[in-house]
Amino acid sequence: MEHRITQVEEESIGFELGIEPGDTLLSVNGEDVEDVFDYRFLIQNEEVVLLIRKPDGEEWELEIEKDPYEDLGIVFGSGLMSEMKSCRNRCIFCFIDQMPKGMRKTLYFKDDDSRLSFLQGNYITLTNMKPRDVERIIRYRLEPMNISVHTTDPELRVKMLKNRHAGEVLSYIQAFYEAGLRMNMQIVLCKGVNDGPALEKTLRDLYAFFPVLESVSIVPVGITRHRDGLPHLETPGPEDAREVIRLVEEWQEKAYEEHWLHFVHASDELYITAGLPFPEEERYDGYLQLENGVGMLRLFLTEAEEALPEALHNYRRHRTSYASGMLPYPMLLNVKERLHKETGHPEDNLLYAVRNDFFGDTITVSGLVTGQDLVAQLKGKDLGDLLLLPNCMFRSGEEVFLDDMTRADVERELGVRTMIMKNDARTFLHALSGNLTDEDIDTRHGEYEPGASWEPDTERGEE
Repeated sequence: MEHRITQVEEESIGFELGIEPGDTLLSVNGEDVEDVFDYRFLIQNEEVVLLIRKPDGEEWELEIEKDPYEDLGIVFGSGLMSEMKSCRNRCIFCFIDQMPKGMRKTLYFKDDDSRLSFLQGNYITLTNMKPRDVERIIRYRLEPMNISVHTTDPELRVKMLKNRHAGEVLSYIQAFYEAGLRMNMQIVLCKGVNDGPALEKTLRDLYAFFPVLESVSIVPVGITRHRDGLPHLETPGPEDAREVIRLVEEWQEKAYEEHWLHFVHASDELYITAGLPFPEEERYDGYLQLENGVGMLRLFLTEAEEALPEALHNYRRHRTSYASGMLPYPMLLNVKERLHKETGHPEDNLLYAVRNDFFGDTITVSGLVTGQDLVAQLKGKDLGDLLLLPNCMFRSGEEVFLDDMTRADVERELGVRTMIMKNDARTFLHALSGNLTDEDIDTRHGEYEPGASWEPDTERGEE
């Protein structure tokens, strides 16, 4: 395959050899380069031979001597150096199928690419993979592999993924295990489908791969109000969630006795649904599945406990508001009330939970709050001098909500200045105490003027 070069970093090896944007990479060490993993693997040696074609058709063979693993400074048009693989499944629980029409096209793309599992931590179903892909993953040691397993019953997996190969490809897990390739897995739990005895079987089967399989998360299915024409699904209720947690804790006890790790973890949402306290920090094994909503709220509470004395010591009067989804709101309110109980100024900070009318009220996380819901529910409310928004509400690196409203749109509609901040406990407490710093602001989302809007209100007095 041929790969067009779009950039060459200054003072890099490629720059010194005269490689330029517009050149084409034809091969490395005489071998074709399929994608970024072939390229990275082939250039890691001390001696590398590149075949480059210049725009006029002239071909250069460049022999390079360098330090092991030293980069060449060559950038290609696609980060993967090939097209991203789209999903071949029609999963009964797919969130993308439950989105309304008319949103930006990128939100409807379903990726299921093993390379993104390694590069970005995405979870894949294995149905896009062939034996050769498995061999490459093992050869290049692309670990950990993050796998959406859902069930180990082949027939049930075919039914859930609506892919006739969904059961067969479970054999790839055995190949990864035999190669000692670290794995993490997730189970999207659908009431009456893969819970109960089916879940018990899945955990029993997966335990055979532990501890090469480092962790398994169980997360409840997310159901929006846009499910016309899709199979009927239900989220687990309180009793269902308590039964799942009972099963999880049984396996955790067994796993810890045998391997000093906890193997399987229930998501934060399941604990909230069950009305049970979150496990202690030690049971999360270093938060292996944090981005999957497993342990995120426990980590927040732990960090808040550590940051609270500093917030109290440095507290100064101010007027701000903060918006969150329904799921984290009780926890945020608890932290806010603890701080203000000591300061005696609960009116200084305003905390608002935003109900998700866009996707439906069963969707409760902050990351899926839209600009239009934010505006509709906060319009006319006391927002203080500044409205703080967690960066998880925005497209990465931009100021755009899921519904394509921008931060500027929200500011105009609500008549208040906004600021996008990092989504962690220390930042939250810095905001509550009136001591936001440059490090708290997500600068990818625009400029921040240090100290702006954070001077104490002299009319109210600093106490």
